[in-house]
Amino acid sequence: MRLGVLDIGSNTVHLLVVDAHRGARPMPAYSHKEALRLTEYLGEDNRLAGEGIERLGAFVEEAVHLAEDKGVEDLLAFATSAVREAANGEEVLAQVERRSGVQIEVLSGRDEARLTFLAVRRWFGWSSGRLLAFDIGGGSLEIAAGVDEEPDVAVSLPLGAGRLTRDWFTADPPSPEEVRKLRKHVRAEIARTVGGVARYGEPDRAVATSKTFKQLARIAGAAPSSEGPYVSRSLSREDMADWAVKLTTMRSAERAELSGVSEGRAAQLAAGALVADAAMDLFEVERLEVCPWALREGVILRRLDLLPGRLDPLTVAPSE
Repeated sequence: MRLGVLDIGSNTVHLLVVDAHRGARPMPAYSHKEALRLTEYLGEDNRLAGEGIERLGAFVEEAVHLAEDKGVEDLLAFATSAVREAANGEEVLAQVERRSGVQIEVLSGRDEARLTFLAVRRWFGWSSGRLLAFDIGGGSLEIAAGVDEEPDVAVSLPLGAGRLTRDWFTADPPSPEEVRKLRKHVRAEIARTVGGVARYGEPDRAVATSKTFKQLARIAGAAPSSEGPYVSRSLSREDMADWAVKLTTMRSAERAELSGVSEGRAAQLAAGALVADAAMDLFEVERLEVCPWALREGVILRRLDLLPGRLDPLTVAPSE
């Protein structure tokens, strides 16, 4: 069947169309996205402003027509931290639904972590043993760990790269004092979760998803996306520590010139690097493997799991 996933994230709104059925990997068929950066439309009262609401409504309306043109049978729409934490989030989604006819589910931070973990588990398989997964979004950091498809622990922290850049940095590049204060804040937030995750056991494999980690791995020497999703990509703790320092001393325009860094995300990559560096250090991860699947794929996989179906009975040849 052809599924559409509409992901309303803090940085990007993204329509992904895939061909999928139970037991098979989802195959991307079409993608359309826009760097909307909803967090930039949050006012001091933590309400989404009019222009942001208008742009979101226009994109969702356009996505509906595109999904119909592409033959989508089922459109799954969800929103994450920017809408979840906005004081008028429910009102905004009601307005978008009236305009487009699309009902948008707001995922909790824990559900973001759980569904991302499901995607990571399916990608790496059971032989990976206990997994520890990190995902840095625009508004939040998700951490999950476990041995099954449902993690033993799933945590969401307000440490997204876009959020931190907006709330903590006032200059480009940020001043050393701003960097020091943000670094201290990030490490204190993450440190509170380490014991709760570690109590379930040491991971056999540590994994990272999200655009932030992919870009950090790329500038540290990982293969470009043009080589396809099946090429192994990773990020070492040593490289991450070095780049966390370098990126905070560079202007956004300089970061945008690095291999694999998009102009739209260059401004927030320094804050993202501080989060990634802290996570690897505090969880004592020497190397992170980059997973091409993340939250969107987790949503798709969960939907496929719920499709009706039957198992053919095992046939046994009659004994002679």
